[in-house]
Amino acid sequence: MRLWLNRTSEVSLREQLITQVVLGILGKELPPGHRLPSTRDLSRRFGIHANTASAAYRQLEDDGWVEMRHGSGVFVRSTRPEAPLSPEMAIDQLIGDLAGRVQKLGASDALLKARLRRWLALEPPARWLLIEPDPELRRIVICEMEEAVSLPVIGCGFEDCVTPALIDGSMPTVLPSKAAAARKILLGKELITLQIHPVSPELQSYVQRYMPAHSTDLIGIASRWSEFQRIAQTMLVAAGFAPDCLLVRDATKPGWKRGLDTVKAVVCDAAIEQELPQGSHAIVFRLLSETAIAELRNREQVLMASQSAE
Repeated sequence: MRLWLNRTSEVSLREQLITQVVLGILGKELPPGHRLPSTRDLSRRFGIHANTASAAYRQLEDDGWVEMRHGSGVFVRSTRPEAPLSPEMAIDQLIGDLAGRVQKLGASDALLKARLRRWLALEPPARWLLIEPDPELRRIVICEMEEAVSLPVIGCGFEDCVTPALIDGSMPTVLPSKAAAARKILLGKELITLQIHPVSPELQSYVQRYMPAHSTDLIGIASRWSEFQRIAQTMLVAAGFAPDCLLVRDATKPGWKRGLDTVKAVVCDAAIEQELPQGSHAIVFRLLSETAIAELRNREQVLMASQSAE
């Protein structure tokens, strides 16, 4: 086992020695029956007083990690202490396991320390990040997310989500069709895939109630997203509405509100709802499923609870 002692640390040399032996045992680098260096060897290798090494070994023996065999030396016990691990010791066990895995990968201790420092320096996530290359679809999903969560929601395309300043402190989300591409870019960072439903319950319920008695009524369709316009038009025609009864408005174009105040209802997305002419009867076609909304809220509650505990 490799030991290192930092004389400039605020932690005493005795505590450093105890911690590293325990980590070695928890990480299985020091197996049961392994003979530890003698106090004389430790004194010679690290230039510490023999009493410091002896005090560390006595503490390890009292805690049940090692046993001293008269005339033979200090050995790792065949069994671990029976008392449940303290929170500190449980964390030490995880660190020990991590160090063992890093060694198997052939990575250096310096790299491990550097990555740990980076993770410790990161602030807890303080916002949601939607990764979606289509700006109009991104606008709609962000609007639906903002209605469901408390933290701010921002968005970006694939080309921007590699920026550390944007990713750090964010909880990335993506729609199912873009999940594979986003995972390749994020390189292992957690990514939440937002489930969608092709037809919202509100819209489906409305069409079922409305048809067939009012199939000749003039119905509006409004969105900035061209795919939304196409889907809504196709769905309403399939439900029995005549194509010439549908007033389709592209909200990216000037004067898009013209005529919407004369229709019976306007099928729209969540982002355009508040921009409709006053008095319009909006039928909002929502993309995110109830499962997606529940997951977002649950993740946010867990995050806030962990921050409160700190």
